[in-house]
Amino acid sequence: MTATDLAKGAQTFCKRTWWVFLIGGLASLAFGILAFINPGAALLVLATFFAAYILVDGAANIWGAITHRDKDGWWALLLLGIAGVLVGGFALLYPPVSMAAFVYMVAFVAIFMGVSTFMLGWRVRQETDREWILYTIGVLSVLFGFFIFLRPAVGALSVVSIIAAWAVLIGALRIFFALKIRNVATGVAERVSEAIESRSD
Repeated sequence: MTATDLAKGAQTFCKRTWWVFLIGGLASLAFGILAFINPGAALLVLATFFAAYILVDGAANIWGAITHRDKDGWWALLLLGIAGVLVGGFALLYPPVSMAAFVYMVAFVAIFMGVSTFMLGWRVRQETDREWILYTIGVLSVLFGFFIFLRPAVGALSVVSIIAAWAVLIGALRIFFALKIRNVATGVAERVSEAIESRSD
């Protein structure tokens, strides 16, 4: 392989990476802005993905149970898979159900993580005097989870806002990185070619 071939390969790689990061960044930025402008639509998208995940996971469980039906307990996995397919399919057909399920799932995860973090602080209390940080995080997570349970509509908007802020930040960083790559794409090939030629001399 010649120096020219290596240079062309490096230039091609940079250009392809530039397009990938640019498109991904624009998509992330667009979703974040949409979520801020229309949180209901963003919540619908997130809930749809959540319902699709349940459906696919259920189908995978059914397939695993059928292919291993000679093993003890395969029927339990089969029932779990059937339940996942039914719940996921129903949620996809009725978006309000999937949206509510997603919101309550977030609330449950927040409470579970809060309790776990609080217990972690209790366990390490003799090793550090900073366990109060874990206590604080745990209590806030639990309160946030209960707040979503009690006020699901307001809690859903809070969740969407957090996700939207993350999407905008990540999208902006990806676009910035893509533009940086674009500026150096043509120069990379020249530097690679010069380095290889200097070594060959």
